[in-house]
Amino acid sequence: MAEALLEVRDLTKHFPVRRGIFQRRTGVVRAVDGVSFRLDRGQTLGVVGESGCGKSTVARCVLRLIEPTSGSIHLAGEDITHLDRRKVRPRRRQLQAIFQDPYSALNQRMSAFDIVAEPLRNFDVPIDEATIAELFDRVGLRPEQMHHYPHEFSGGQRQRLVIAKALALRPSLIVCDEPVSALDVSVQAQVINLLTRLQGEFGIAYLFIAHDLAVVEHISHRIAVMYLGEIVELAPKRALFERPAHPYTEALLAAVPVPDPEAARERVLLKGDVPSPISPPSGCRFHTRCPKAFARCTTETPRMKEVAADHLAACHLND
Repeated sequence: MAEALLEVRDLTKHFPVRRGIFQRRTGVVRAVDGVSFRLDRGQTLGVVGESGCGKSTVARCVLRLIEPTSGSIHLAGEDITHLDRRKVRPRRRQLQAIFQDPYSALNQRMSAFDIVAEPLRNFDVPIDEATIAELFDRVGLRPEQMHHYPHEFSGGQRQRLVIAKALALRPSLIVCDEPVSALDVSVQAQVINLLTRLQGEFGIAYLFIAHDLAVVEHISHRIAVMYLGEIVELAPKRALFERPAHPYTEALLAAVPVPDPEAARERVLLKGDVPSPISPPSGCRFHTRCPKAFARCTTETPRMKEVAADHLAACHLND
């Protein structure tokens, strides 16, 4: 097997809970708890799950915006987990990000030209107007818009501007954290198609975080399903949608709306709320809501096991 572009091993991120006048530590929020996956060059790994399951925390750890509690992050075979700011800086040419809110991601006092040129200036790359104009053209913006300011663009155009900025250094990996959730549905499709085309042109890999399964299905090659800080299923896109191996994945797929109101389908209703990440349940973390849980689920933590070729799931039912 070829070396992965990104390999995350047993990644953990716990945030301390402090209370009282002296801010004593009284516990930890287990935002991410032992997450492992690999992402190959030119591929897209979609990460899905309910709000608060740890998707964005994984993204921030991979981007080295926050320090992991434990585990390792390897980029192109190099361990970047604990590199300090000075040493991690050269690796940022390979690692860029697209965030959820394009308006907040852009400096409102800078022109579009300066915004896209900023990464090039940071790494002393020669800048000329033709280079920036080419980037604008590649993301579907007009070169004459280079001297406009962010407030003069629509929401979809702002996200295209963010994509142009991320593309400027020709990275090998872009972390997309809910990149289309703030956009209209029609604009979402345009941006997703743009990302797919750029991936084909430049061989970029995407770590694509979203809660919209239809979007994830369209763009991803493999999908990781997260629940309460853990990956519970990891599989190729088609296998996951056709043969889900975890009850939580089944529930997510059952909740996706279908365009035919008369279509017969089985609904999976989950009981209760998501448990607190401060004190997650023993055994399988999903057992408090799982319609298929049995005694073993309450005491023994399931491990990720291969249920088919390249299809992993953490569920006792697969034993």
